[in-house]
Amino acid sequence: MEFLVITGMSGAGKSQAMKVMEDMGYYCMDNLPPQLLPKFAELCAESKKIIKKVAVVVDIRGGEFFKSLFNSLDDLTEKGIGYKILFLDAADNVLIKRYKELRRPHPLNPEGSILDGIDQERQMLKELKDRAFYIIDTSKLTIGMLKEEIYKIFLEGGESRKLTISITSFGFKNGMLMDGDLIFDVRFLPNPYYIPELREKSGFNDDVKDYVFKKPQTNIFISKVIDMLEFLIPYYIEEGKTQLVVGIGCTGGYHRSVAISNRIGEILTENGHRTTIHHRDINR
Repeated sequence: MEFLVITGMSGAGKSQAMKVMEDMGYYCMDNLPPQLLPKFAELCAESKKIIKKVAVVVDIRGGEFFKSLFNSLDDLTEKGIGYKILFLDAADNVLIKRYKELRRPHPLNPEGSILDGIDQERQMLKELKDRAFYIIDTSKLTIGMLKEEIYKIFLEGGESRKLTISITSFGFKNGMLMDGDLIFDVRFLPNPYYIPELREKSGFNDDVKDYVFKKPQTNIFISKVIDMLEFLIPYYIEEGKTQLVVGIGCTGGYHRSVAISNRIGEILTENGHRTTIHHRDINR
């Protein structure tokens, strides 16, 4: 089992780092009291569900409990549980700016100077930083750049990071797809609903697919959508996006959008992309 302890300065990006680890398949726990580290690691190792990668965030939010961290780390070693520490840091002026933007006090000095709180925290974390296996300075990193840095460090085998693309069909009459990043309207195509023998058949049916795809504009549309997605995907990845929701909408979400979503999903999968296909309204 891979066991990662994420720690570092308040405001340096630990919460964002944990979200990235979750995207990478780690079982994550935020703000775990340090004295519970050994027990938590044992529970993960003994779980009936195989847990291969675990990440926990431990920091000065633990208050007085934080002092027990080194004893807990030593306990992990004694129990034969290997661990590594990821330490996130940033320059003082950057941390102060982030605190002011969020209008939050420093947890070690809630009623006083942010800088004094930062100084106290640095002293508390000095030995922990010295023990860290990985150190990332986030002073000049955007969220996307931080994600990229973490992927470079932890993604096994040098595998290229992929975007999960969710192709989702829906019907406009049932409401907009609220979580869609890109929405395409296919109501410009003839509607199989008005063909009596096709009305009760969904976009999975061969007769419906033949009707939809015999129109030349259908295949031109699909080709253009694929071209656009292939252009955009590398840039979404570069900016740190891990999921892209592409909505394909028709009137009811039963005929055209279903058939076209399935076809777009098939092409993207054939092109090597991690793709899922959902049909929001097919059972309405």
